[in-house]
Amino acid sequence: MSPSNTNAVSSPFQLFERAEWKSLNGHFSHHLNQDDVDNLHALNEPLNIKEIEEIYFPLAHLINIFLERAKDAHAVVNGFLNKHTQRLPFVIGIAGSVAAGKSTTARVLQKVLSMLPGKPQVDLVTTDGFLYPNKVLTARGMLNRKGFPESYDTKLLLNFLSAMKSGVDEFDVPVYSHLAYDILEDHKQKVIRPDILIVEGINVLQVNSSKGNNVFVSDYFDYSIYVDAEEKDIMDWYVSRFESLRATSFQNPGSYFHRYAGMDEKESLAMATSIWNEINKPNLQENILPTRYRADLILEKGSHHFVKRIRVRKT
Repeated sequence: MSPSNTNAVSSPFQLFERAEWKSLNGHFSHHLNQDDVDNLHALNEPLNIKEIEEIYFPLAHLINIFLERAKDAHAVVNGFLNKHTQRLPFVIGIAGSVAAGKSTTARVLQKVLSMLPGKPQVDLVTTDGFLYPNKVLTARGMLNRKGFPESYDTKLLLNFLSAMKSGVDEFDVPVYSHLAYDILEDHKQKVIRPDILIVEGINVLQVNSSKGNNVFVSDYFDYSIYVDAEEKDIMDWYVSRFESLRATSFQNPGSYFHRYAGMDEKESLAMATSIWNEINKPNLQENILPTRYRADLILEKGSHHFVKRIRVRKT
C-alpha cells in the first residue's frame, strides 16, 4: 500500500527517510514529559518522546513555514486593499484509514503546534461528529455503511468549514461517542476563532461531496496530511484494537458493542476480521486510499506503528 519508489523527477513528492527527516527540526525545540505522551496516544498505538521529536517536531517546523507565509500574505493583501480584516484559521486536514493512527497524529500535532512561538490556539475537530445519527442511518439502510462518504452530513461539515474560513466567531460542532456509537444530541464542541484548526477523518480528502454541490471539504484546507501504512498492517492493528476493546470498554453495559464482551479470543478474532473485510477494507480501497496522493504530506508507517519515511509534495 505504500507508494512505490518512483523516479524523483516524475514524482510530485520528495522522499525523506526517517534519519534525514529528523535532522530537519531546525533551531527550535520543545519539551514534553511522559505524562504528555501518555495523554496523546490511542489504544494499541505506541508513541514515545523519540517519535514526537524525530517526526512531529520537524513536521511542526515545516507547517510553521506555511503559517508564517500565510500571515505575511494576509498582511500584504490587507495593505493593498487598504483593509484591516481579521486573519482566518489555518486549516489542516488529516486523513487515513481506520486504525492507521490518524487520531494520534492529530492529537500530537495539536500539542506540538500549540507550543510554536506565539502559542497559537489549536483546535481539533474529528469528522465523526458529522456522521448522521444512527436513527437516520438505520432509516436509510446505511448503518453498516458508517464511515463511507454517504454516511456523513457533508453539508453540515462544509457549512462549518465555510464559517471558519468566513471569519465566524464561533460554531457548535456535533459530538460523537465511540462508547454509544452515535451522535450525542445534547453535547456540542464549541469552536471559537482558533489560530489553527485540525480536521481529522478518514474521508476528508474525498473528492465526492453532497449531490449538486461542487465544493469539497479539502477546498478549505491550507495543508493536508495522509497517514499511510501497508494494508496488512492496518488490518492487524484493527484486529488487535478490537480485541483490546473487547476486554475493556466493550465490558461497559452502556457500550453499543457490549454484546461482544463475552466472546472468547477466537470468536473476537473472527468477528474483527469479518468487520474489517466487509466494511473497513472496502471503504479503504474504494474511498480512502485513492485520496492519498491529494495530500501535501504522507506519513508512511512501518509494522511497528512508527513512521519510517515521509513524502512531501514539491512546491
